[in-house]
Amino acid sequence: MVRTNLRCLQRTSTKAPSLFQALIPLVVLVVLLALNVAVFGDSGLDGPNQIALLMAAAVAMAIGLFNGNTYDVLLESVVRSIATALGAVLILLMIGALAGTWLISGVVPAMIDHGLMLLSPKIFLFAACVVCCVVSLATGSSWSTVATVGIALLGIGRMMGFHEGLVAGAVISGAYFGDKLSPMSDTTNLAPAVAGTDLVTHIRYMLLTTIPSISIALLLFLVIGLWMEVVPMETDTAAIHDAIASKFRIGWWLYLVPLTVLVLIWRKTPALAALFIGTLMAAIFAVIFQSDLISELAGGSGSFIRQSFQVVMTAMGSSTDVVTGNATVDELLSSGGMYGMLKTIWLILCALTFGGAMEGAGLLQRLARPVMSAVRGDGSLIATTAAGCMFTNVVASDQYLAIVVPGRMFAPMFTERGLHPKVLSRTLEDSGTVTSVLVPWNTCGAYMSGVLGVATLTYLPFCFFNLASPLMTMVQGAIGYRIARIKGTGQA
Repeated sequence: MVRTNLRCLQRTSTKAPSLFQALIPLVVLVVLLALNVAVFGDSGLDGPNQIALLMAAAVAMAIGLFNGNTYDVLLESVVRSIATALGAVLILLMIGALAGTWLISGVVPAMIDHGLMLLSPKIFLFAACVVCCVVSLATGSSWSTVATVGIALLGIGRMMGFHEGLVAGAVISGAYFGDKLSPMSDTTNLAPAVAGTDLVTHIRYMLLTTIPSISIALLLFLVIGLWMEVVPMETDTAAIHDAIASKFRIGWWLYLVPLTVLVLIWRKTPALAALFIGTLMAAIFAVIFQSDLISELAGGSGSFIRQSFQVVMTAMGSSTDVVTGNATVDELLSSGGMYGMLKTIWLILCALTFGGAMEGAGLLQRLARPVMSAVRGDGSLIATTAAGCMFTNVVASDQYLAIVVPGRMFAPMFTERGLHPKVLSRTLEDSGTVTSVLVPWNTCGAYMSGVLGVATLTYLPFCFFNLASPLMTMVQGAIGYRIARIKGTGQA
């Protein structure tokens, strides 16, 4: 109790930061990230960007100390921020293990092989987006969708000769459509809870902006597919099939693994548990159906039980490469396991350190104040809230904070203007949820980049749904289209 009271006294004696002080860490971060892009290019994620985030966090903490905050209070804010991502870190590690076992079991090779035979290049981008829409709508998880069918679709797209950023954009667009509308999605439940409305009302109202946004995305992917001249990486589909068949036994039974994972997630099994089961199931399938490959990867020494243990543990934990002799196929048949996810986890921890330091020093709240003062009407309020969500995604590096912080800040203003809470909840989802994946150092952007192996800035221009959603909510707010009001304050 004494310690708690002491902390309260420490907080009350602090000086409020100025706007200039609040901008300093942000400017430092932007300058360092720009230098990293110029000097290191895509290799910035190998460490320079993480260092930039930590240096900006140190500047934010220094300003907090200068204004009277104690080191313990600032560190506590950083720890709280990092704690919000521990679940995501465990999921990332498990997805690394899943990717390795899905490779050696033949699941991913089977998807690539069959996808090449069944999907026409002309409709591939459109079909990839639709498939991810359906899967994410059924499971409520963009992360699981991208980590399962998304990886396979990216491999198929590369084989067909599509730019990897374009394929990743189609996958992410579809994955976030379902994540945004599914009643099983965490953000779909979080937004109405923050805004003060119910889940069903929130989802139904989101259709007004979500359906036009996904329609624009699908139309663009269809047009690009129909008119784009694709130069396949490997023109001989038979050669690709033969290369895969030379190492794997391909059959319908392999699809039981991803189907089981999707059913588990659809039945609201926690994502970590569903991915763990999918990993173990794939490991068992690898031992049963891919015995020749296991012996080859193990070097042919020891008993089969020892070989199986060695190959499965290696696939889960570190890198695995299947060599077929076909350079195009070999590029796809590799996995980094849990080890391959460590760089992404490093980035997430550094990003949340920066976000926690900014919040603990009161700099994040100070940056939002002049934005709130610029509100003049309903359309302006909606646009300002959307901008606040996107800004929080950049500064705080977390989509949950991008929903909660602006939601809490702007909720009183929505109430004062007589706007229904579902207007706020929709704005939070349209701008907070879907734009998180477009920021390289955001937890979602780092995750997608790590899982797909495609740099965030490479796929960003092609995430048509994610780009259209915040614009759609701003446009509808500006023209006053179907802006719902609290009963008795105006027409809904």
